[in-house]
Amino acid sequence: MKRLVWMGIGVAIGVIAFRKVTEAQASMQSTLGPQGLNRAVGRLADGVYDFADAIRDGMRERETDLRAALGVESGELDRR
Repeated sequence: MKRLVWMGIGVAIGVIAFRKVTEAQASMQSTLGPQGLNRAVGRLADGVYDFADAIRDGMRERETDLRAALGVESGELDRR
């Protein structure tokens, strides 16, 4: 009877391990295939765009601060 219990436990562990390995292989193929590469490049492009947008926002904010500190209105410079 003990052998039957241990055999059942072994089979259950084997089935669970097989499913996990199959899941890992499937997820690996989706990240390494053409679609996975396209997703990775898309994420990278989105990140670069977001970074550039944050830089532009910071530049605008800093320019506004500098103009206010110098007393210069936007677009109107004293020309002498």
